[in-house]
Amino acid sequence: MEPLQVVSSVDDGPYAVRTILGWTVNGPLRGGSDTMETNKRTEVTANRISVAKLEELWQLQFKQDFPDAGQNEDIEMSKDDHQFMNMVSQSSKFVDGQYSVCLPIRNKSLCMPNNRSVAEQRVLNLRKRFSRDVKFHTEYVAFMEDILKKGYAVKLNSAECEPTEGRTWYLPHHGVRHPVKQKLRVVFDCGASFQGTSLNQQLLQGPDLTSSLMGVLMRFRQETVAVMADVEAMFHQIRVSHEDTDFFRFLWWPDGNYEQELLEHKMLVHIFGATSSPSVATFALQKCATDFEDEFGHEAAKTVRKNFYVDDCLKSTTDEDTAITLCADLRSMLAKGGFRLTKWSSNSRKLLNSIPEEERAQGFQDLDLDEDNLPMERVLGIQWCAESDQFKFKINLKDRPHTRRGLLSLVSSIFDPLGFLAPVILPAKIILQELCRQKYSWDEDLPDNVVESWKKWISGLQQLENFGVYRCVKTKQFGAPVFAQLHHFADASEDAYGTASYLLLHNATGEAQSTLMMAKARVAPLRSPTIPRMELTAATVAVKMDKLLKKEIELELHDSIFWTDSTAVLKSADSELKKSIKEWNTSKITKNLQQKGVQWHFNPPAGSHHGGSWERLIRSVRKILNTTVKEQPLDEEGLHTLLCEAEAIINSRPITKASSDLNDLEALTPNHLVLLKVKPELPPGVFNKDDQYANRRWRQVQYLADVFWKRWCKEYLPQLQERQRWSTPGRNFCIGDVVLIVDDTSPRNSWPLGRIVERFLIRKVLFVK
Repeated sequence: MEPLQVVSSVDDGPYAVRTILGWTVNGPLRGGSDTMETNKRTEVTANRISVAKLEELWQLQFKQDFPDAGQNEDIEMSKDDHQFMNMVSQSSKFVDGQYSVCLPIRNKSLCMPNNRSVAEQRVLNLRKRFSRDVKFHTEYVAFMEDILKKGYAVKLNSAECEPTEGRTWYLPHHGVRHPVKQKLRVVFDCGASFQGTSLNQQLLQGPDLTSSLMGVLMRFRQETVAVMADVEAMFHQIRVSHEDTDFFRFLWWPDGNYEQELLEHKMLVHIFGATSSPSVATFALQKCATDFEDEFGHEAAKTVRKNFYVDDCLKSTTDEDTAITLCADLRSMLAKGGFRLTKWSSNSRKLLNSIPEEERAQGFQDLDLDEDNLPMERVLGIQWCAESDQFKFKINLKDRPHTRRGLLSLVSSIFDPLGFLAPVILPAKIILQELCRQKYSWDEDLPDNVVESWKKWISGLQQLENFGVYRCVKTKQFGAPVFAQLHHFADASEDAYGTASYLLLHNATGEAQSTLMMAKARVAPLRSPTIPRMELTAATVAVKMDKLLKKEIELELHDSIFWTDSTAVLKSADSELKKSIKEWNTSKITKNLQQKGVQWHFNPPAGSHHGGSWERLIRSVRKILNTTVKEQPLDEEGLHTLLCEAEAIINSRPITKASSDLNDLEALTPNHLVLLKVKPELPPGVFNKDDQYANRRWRQVQYLADVFWKRWCKEYLPQLQERQRWSTPGRNFCIGDVVLIVDDTSPRNSWPLGRIVERFLIRKVLFVK
């Protein structure tokens, strides 16, 4: 492969070559002099980020910048997720004080190849590392002895070593050191491939059963007394079903002595590195809460479901006594399910006194709780000062090359899920975007002016050590809130847009407090949009933030208020409201209801044009009223009275045929159903045409009601008589039939009925009496 650039060696040291695939380093790392001390090694730092790592950095940055992504979508479980849940639910057992759950294998008839050779080669590579690094070897052996001592793993005897055909898999393993705690953990490589397959490819990952990081942090801020704890070796507390343990075989030396022969072992518990382990562990933890809820109370079970992020518990309570009781219940509940809740920390000295010292977090042990200040503790990647009860920010930036890749790595290393540092990080994002706009490659050296801006930004980060945000949304003296409301501010510029969301609280005395809950700042798209469009985008983000916060905060919230100084946003909001009302998405509603077996008929009360027969009644009323009151000066009360009279007239009409019983001459009317009365509402007097010009408005309205009655009867009654010539044949009137009598002298709201006693013909026309 042709080199694009070569960096020559110095004093016979290594040299570097850049190809289209990136940089490679070649040559000796040790000096060639015989007089050099044999235990002295050259320190080499490779400041590189792989392409895969680059993708992880982008995803991490995306999750921090867009926590609202997917808020408008209801995430349903996939077919694989349903299969996972069925398998773990049916296989879970509670044996000897621990839960046992199967490996959620995708294919029941799975037949795996024998990959022992791969695992053996990997562990032999470890031997070379052990011989060079004594400390690494010592810590590795200690970890292996620990899992064997605690029963998480077991050594196989000669009879058990024979692999089961297609049901045995050997796990390579390697050591990973925690970037902050510097503690070594042995990770079993379930992703190691052999003959085109790996164990992780055959395992179902399962749904994300844990609470969201944002939600856990939000609820951790709600009350004044804060407490944290950690489930010790959470994955290792769930046993693997016996029939699946051979998928977790591994090779190791007796007592870690790599001069001896390798022996076969197997893990008996779910492990760090298996793609299914996080969902299996969360399933078991939540099942523990369900199984023992009756014994230890709803609040403890709710805490497990809502206040755990994987193995970390973050809880806030209203007072210290409540916290002490809850912590005791949590410890007992999880202990009964085989989980140990340890590493306790709190801002309450009284609560810490109730926790055995060996169960507290390391920084909270050996403390004089009457004199010493409470230490700093990490809360899901955020620094929390228990003494001042503030979130603090101490950023330790590693040296990175002055390239796009180095800048992205550094920006992504700043963990800020709630956006408290959004205004600080934004300038760095703008620099990165400008480099992208100018089409700098990932490893191209940056110009001096950009490097200068970058160094200036980095130097300013040191001031963050003096910055803090109070954890709790209210002070200790504030008490219980009686009013809670979210306020969202949105704005934009040519370079960026952002939102800030505040929680406003009022207590019983009328005191008010507000707290920043979340903020987001994002760079503008590369294709520079207009300012109004940017402001609309910011308003959209504010709405999504509102949905996210309402979902996660455990407070009864009043309607949210959105703040903007953008005319475009205000006009758009008004336009969208009108559009939503005017263009109701009936098809979407119908589709959703049909899926639930519901037939939808869109018939709004205020839209008479959607009706059928009653629409024609509204049309007839409107037509007559237009004619009746066209020349009449009616005030609001008069018009209202007339409409009530018209309503009474319409609702007094018969809606059923008269009974065939000669003693029951009254037909059913809407007034019977609405007013539960059988007597007609007769007019309160006799009124004439002169009343329409009278000064008495009441008499004027009564006369207009009489006019309405006469006009409506003339138009309504003929509709009840079918035109026999154009209709189907029917019988003539018969003696005994009950009929409506047309009588112009009848008062309004009266429907005189008659019974035919005689009928006779005059000039071939049938008459009845």
